[in-house]
Amino acid sequence: MSILLITSPLTQLNTPYPATMQLTGFLHSRGVDASQADLSIELIEKLFTAQHITTIFEILSECKLTKPHRILVQHANFFIQNIEPVMRFLSGRDSSLALRFSNLEYWPVSKRKPEPDDMEWAFGTIGNHDRATHLCTLFIKDLCELIQKYIDPHFELIRYAESLCLHLPEFEPLQKELEKPLNFIDTLLIEIFTEKIQKLKPDFVGFSVPFPGNLYSALRCAQWLKINAPKTKIVMGGGYVNTELRQITDPKIFDYIDYLTFDDGELPLLRLLTDGDLVRTIVRNQICELERINFDSIENIRFADAGTPDYDGVMQNNYINLIELTNPMHALWSNGQWNKLTLAHGCYWAKCAFCDGTLDYIKRFEKAPVELLVDRMETLMQQTGISGFHFTDEAAPPAVLRKLAEEIIRRGLVVSYWTNIRFEKSYNAELCYLLAKSGCIAIAGGLEVASPRVLALINKGITIEIARESMKNLSEAGIMTHAYLMYGFPTQTARETIESLEVVRSLFADNYLHSAFWHRYAMTIHSPSGQNPDSVGAVSLQKKPNIFSNNEIPFSTNNEIDLDFYGNALRIATLNYMQGAGFDIDVKKWFEKK
Repeated sequence: MSILLITSPLTQLNTPYPATMQLTGFLHSRGVDASQADLSIELIEKLFTAQHITTIFEILSECKLTKPHRILVQHANFFIQNIEPVMRFLSGRDSSLALRFSNLEYWPVSKRKPEPDDMEWAFGTIGNHDRATHLCTLFIKDLCELIQKYIDPHFELIRYAESLCLHLPEFEPLQKELEKPLNFIDTLLIEIFTEKIQKLKPDFVGFSVPFPGNLYSALRCAQWLKINAPKTKIVMGGGYVNTELRQITDPKIFDYIDYLTFDDGELPLLRLLTDGDLVRTIVRNQICELERINFDSIENIRFADAGTPDYDGVMQNNYINLIELTNPMHALWSNGQWNKLTLAHGCYWAKCAFCDGTLDYIKRFEKAPVELLVDRMETLMQQTGISGFHFTDEAAPPAVLRKLAEEIIRRGLVVSYWTNIRFEKSYNAELCYLLAKSGCIAIAGGLEVASPRVLALINKGITIEIARESMKNLSEAGIMTHAYLMYGFPTQTARETIESLEVVRSLFADNYLHSAFWHRYAMTIHSPSGQNPDSVGAVSLQKKPNIFSNNEIPFSTNNEIDLDFYGNALRIATLNYMQGAGFDIDVKKWFEKK
């Protein structure tokens, strides 16, 4: 049996999303005929050509436009002439354009066009590569806005159709969209997909759906398969399936697919492709009922035996670098091509009240020999020609990081890497120096609420003082630090929210923190807080499970505050801190209503 693994549009455009590479590497290690395709970057490559941008502006000429969009359309020739040079530059095929594209005056008027002072703060006064990449990204974003507004309302550069699928208690709204004729973007996607199927003729097609915004495009392709290649079996898995569809009772999605698989995909796919006993798989039987086959099985492929990711089939793509925000950690996420690896399976803490700790990918913690991990690094470096690594762990264990650093240094490898950690006391000055020496360039960790009472309530297992010392040691070793921050946790008061910002202000002022982002707390059904809302002072407002998608739970709590207002104030203040400004302003001032 052969399988084609698909990354559904749209995910990362600067580097392949890791799911299909991991599964391809594993299946190859077991002698299974597996191939893969990243339809995200292939769709963008096909769309952003002079031919198709010309077609877009021809469509726009028949539309009733707003004034800002009329101004953009007046520059149609500029967009058509520059789209292919911009794509060559963003993909690294023509770096000679950097000086020209870094000139702010080169670009037409747009609401996104930044002020000269903002550009100078972010990129300096010399026309440089990152400055040009940022301006090219804004150029692309202008085109995307026109496409979304007038051609395809679901189009997003990342996480296509996310607004359609983000909260989907029933399948019917998505089904109605799928019953509509193909739009312009759909047509391009299906053209690419058709070529893949006709060339490879796989027995199975597996769609990786990591986010809500990948579901629509995956089902569009599956819809085509059901009509044009009905003997091909269709399987769907990934992060969205794991978190949202575990409680599904609505069978309608099985009009488009044959199997839903859950948790790590290695074993479920291997069983499907080798006629073994299915595991953690949902099917629809002949009387249109859903069957959960070995759904609670804990049988898995050991992390050490999961194999090395295989980039065969995706390295020929021209991935593009984007810098939309000047947040330095966000630039790492969207800029540069990184080999993706996991240092350990799951989270060694797995107790945080807000985290989906009941799911297998977090609760099942497994390690592998560090020598094996570095062997995998060397294999990927040889295969891709890239020495940068993003270790995608929930939280990389400090003991593993220490041994990894020592092994990298022992082998004399020249690499760069970044990962997620927990800001805990293990990160002393000596370990941070060792990490930096081995190639660690950046660390992201959850400081979360930055309030002592709520930090204890969420069972984070650290204190603000411990986190501060960890960040200090990392920063002094030359490692960029990024903090995940949270607001709106149940019972968190306005005063505690303001006090959290004061902690963040002081960390930036001391140069222990270089980047941060605030997330609004969401209660999920797989988290300790979602499974026992009373434990965090909340009341669930959901009476029964939805028939299709279930993840976020509506809730109420005492001390409710205006989360939109406070969230906006937190973001504005933190943006100033990242720019080295506002440290002398009393944090309360950010929360004064104008």
